[in-house]
Amino acid sequence: MDRRQMTLILSDKEMELLDDLSDRRGMSKTALVRQALRLYQSVTERIEKGEKVFVEHPATKDKAELMVL
Repeated sequence: MDRRQMTLILSDKEMELLDDLSDRRGMSKTALVRQALRLYQSVTERIEKGEKVFVEHPATKDKAELMVL
């Protein structure tokens, strides 16, 4: 697999979020960004097929549609 490098400039708030998610998930920042890209790709493909993506509250079973802007 060929690899390419890029520089990513984040705001302080974005970097804090990345640090927090990285710690909570026990992943490196790079692995977290890669996983986020795969998730975004999967959601985008489903939406492009006309599907809807929902999140569901485990106790109440209330559902909210996930919107991708």
